[in-house]
Amino acid sequence: MMNGAQAVLESLKKEGVDVVFGYPGGAVLTLYDAVYKMKFPHVLTRHEQGAIHAADGYARATGKVGVVFATSGPGATNLITGIATACTDSVPLVCITGQVANPYIGKDSFQEADIFGITTPITKHNYLVKDVKELPRVLKEAFFIARTGRKGPVVIDVAKDVFDAKIDYKYPETVTLRGYSGVYDGHEEEIAAAVEAVRKAERPLIFAGGGIISSDTAAEVQKLAQKLGVPVTSTLLGLGSVPADTEGFLGFAGMHGSYASNMAIQKCDLLLCIGMRFSDRVTGRVDGFAPKAKIVHFELDRAEINKNVTADLQVLGDLRWTLPRFNEQLNAVGESFAEKFKGWKDEVVQMHKEHPFSFVEQGDVIKPGALIRKVSELSDKDTIAVTDVGQHQMWAAQFFDVFKPRHFLTSGGQGTMGYGLPAAMGAKIGAPQSKVVLFTGDGSIMMNCQEFATIADNNIDVKVVIVHNCILGMVGQWQRLFYNHHYSQSELKGKTDFVKLAEAMGLKGYRLTKKEELDTVLPQIMAEEGPALIDVLIPEEEDVLPMVPGGKRLDQMVLGGSK
Repeated sequence: MMNGAQAVLESLKKEGVDVVFGYPGGAVLTLYDAVYKMKFPHVLTRHEQGAIHAADGYARATGKVGVVFATSGPGATNLITGIATACTDSVPLVCITGQVANPYIGKDSFQEADIFGITTPITKHNYLVKDVKELPRVLKEAFFIARTGRKGPVVIDVAKDVFDAKIDYKYPETVTLRGYSGVYDGHEEEIAAAVEAVRKAERPLIFAGGGIISSDTAAEVQKLAQKLGVPVTSTLLGLGSVPADTEGFLGFAGMHGSYASNMAIQKCDLLLCIGMRFSDRVTGRVDGFAPKAKIVHFELDRAEINKNVTADLQVLGDLRWTLPRFNEQLNAVGESFAEKFKGWKDEVVQMHKEHPFSFVEQGDVIKPGALIRKVSELSDKDTIAVTDVGQHQMWAAQFFDVFKPRHFLTSGGQGTMGYGLPAAMGAKIGAPQSKVVLFTGDGSIMMNCQEFATIADNNIDVKVVIVHNCILGMVGQWQRLFYNHHYSQSELKGKTDFVKLAEAMGLKGYRLTKKEELDTVLPQIMAEEGPALIDVLIPEEEDVLPMVPGGKRLDQMVLGGSK
């Protein structure tokens, strides 16, 4: 016999969970007592939002399910932003929250909130557990649901007295869910139709999405790209599916994507879209997206087919099933695709050489492109880059070279400011062998800056690069371009000293203000052991370019200057 809290931790062990992120409170005291007694690995963050973003970063970096604990009421509601972030980007999480005891549910009791109801729209599934006998089954199901199919967050809200109740514990060996098997095999005839489309094409383009990363099928996509000999672009979350130094890789596409990526989409006659959902940030004006192309959509989730962009052909199924078969059928054709498509690939590669991501030097000031390019040069191919959200996020995607899957972590669908610092922390804990660098802004970093204390107290080796322009960068850019320079509530010209803030929480802090320091000071800081904050001052009125204005086609980009 054991109590419910011990049953939870035993279940986590059986699921292979090696760390939990969380924050205690009244409704989960018995759970935390079990953590104490069982010496279960746990990272105490300084805010519940920090805990869930850390679990998210851990999950993205490792491919495992991230786990977070929080108490009832405000503890659980502080997870909401992180749950929505993970849901939109298909990140597997299990969130275990405390609820008031059974007799007090529904009575507006102290620290009671309807977490089951609140999280229903932003989870893959959720539970309210009122009976201790349900705990083992629910936990088994939750991990199965989170990690299979289109991955996502699952919330388990547990009444306080369930943690105290006794149970004759036995963990289920299998999961049986009505209407959900977690298996997504495809159809051979859909793959055959896609192969035939390739055979008829003259200008094919591979569009790699985040589903490739979450399904661990980057190797199959790389085989495909090599077999066909065609150019490849990606979504923001697809970065890392093809190494940055692959010939024909054009960088990411969309609102701030590369010139060659966007133009190739508009010029191609076949667009192989793999594991992507056609976000508005990717497509630009939908009725002008890929106007000459037959679109083939490789997708796991039927709900995404024809949701935003109408596909000519669908290849529905798990990429782990469809992509190997697609490659096999292409091999069986026996054609020399690379030779056939060489002229098209050369044309697009030349376009990318003529219009690379670039910036204009300006005296001795530090340009963000130069900063991030230098950090990239100082990093090895196993370095994990994490970003917050805004201009620095786009600059990081443009100038940091990503060579491996799960090595570029960012909030894509929600665009969650405050994601970066705790996510970087979680990534380092999940992948301790990799260096981790965070690119953040002076706006984003303040949203979860309390986690500097967690990083310092646990000596989590993350290098935090603040791209500091004294403004909410992307908001300011839009106000500059479309609102006549009316910087309404976006300027950040206050008295906050980030170096002192870091030092107050136990980190080393540095400040760079001159271009020459990218060569003289930055390499030394990046080579040091242990966490550090690097506050880098850049010009305020620096735009992220290229840029596709709202309502415009991808080929109607506003371009930047030359290096």
